[in-house]
Amino acid sequence: MDQGTRGELISRLAEAIRSVTTAHPLRVAIDGPPAAGKTTLADELAVVLRAQNRDVIRATIDDFLFPRAQRYRRGQYSAEGCYFDAHDHAALCRVLLDPLGPGGDRRFQHTVYDRDTDTPSSPPATTAPADAVLLFDGVFLLRPELIDRWDLRIFVSVPFEQTVDRARDRGAALAGSTAEIERSWRNRYIPSQQLYFATARPTDHADIIVYNDQLQRPTWEVRPPSSMHMI
Repeated sequence: MDQGTRGELISRLAEAIRSVTTAHPLRVAIDGPPAAGKTTLADELAVVLRAQNRDVIRATIDDFLFPRAQRYRRGQYSAEGCYFDAHDHAALCRVLLDPLGPGGDRRFQHTVYDRDTDTPSSPPATTAPADAVLLFDGVFLLRPELIDRWDLRIFVSVPFEQTVDRARDRGAALAGSTAEIERSWRNRYIPSQQLYFATARPTDHADIIVYNDQLQRPTWEVRPPSSMHMI
């Protein structure tokens, strides 16, 4: 376990990425509960890697959602619906993870869904350089359907209660309903994470765990090099 500044954490993650050798673009999962700070961490890491002349692809699980009718078919506050019905993992593998993986042609799409319009999205395919890095953030990334698609697995850990506080603060800043946020977290998001932990044990499969409860003074654990996925 190490603790340091935010900059030291990002530097350590960039070093871990450099240490993994693949014959195809490096696919990095940045997993963790909602409001853990995954997107911010991925964006900070992208800045550092690009400054090191690494080609970075940024993508998120939110661009691989099923339409609302399917996501909420078990009800707006269903934890099982959140875990089982929300994300199109088959499309994620088909258009992004597999093309960037072993034997792939490196022609990828970074999204299949437009959340603003709740409609499918199909942007033109882009060809990634062989030494590109995919930084992909989202929930439930280390589940069985996806676990073997990642070359480096980062889990951002924050106590569930703290994610509620962060979501509430974020909602207040956006003039959202704090009561609605509270209900969504208590009934849907936290129970779905508990289901995820019980069934997939994501932290057991992570190469790096970032304890992100103190944003400016994080703690991190890098697993032994033998657990890294050299492909």
